[in-house]
Amino acid sequence: MSMNARKKKTNEFELYDVLYEDGTRSSNRKVPLSEIDTTDADRSAKAFILAQDRKIAEASGNPRGPIKSVARVKR
Repeated sequence: MSMNARKKKTNEFELYDVLYEDGTRSSNRKVPLSEIDTTDADRSAKAFILAQDRKIAEASGNPRGPIKSVARVKR
């Protein structure tokens, strides 16, 4: 492979900003495209992030508050 031939990166995830009910924000959360349902992307992304937050809380002992909203980051 020559130096000029580089593989292009494919977007394998979407980025979401998460706003929690206590007012805290988590920016640029990665959600794999395989986890996003095209009929309701925000709902499926929220479900993925909730599951991710539960895993983090179990490991750290610090639970996150409820999610108020999620919004896809426009690139």
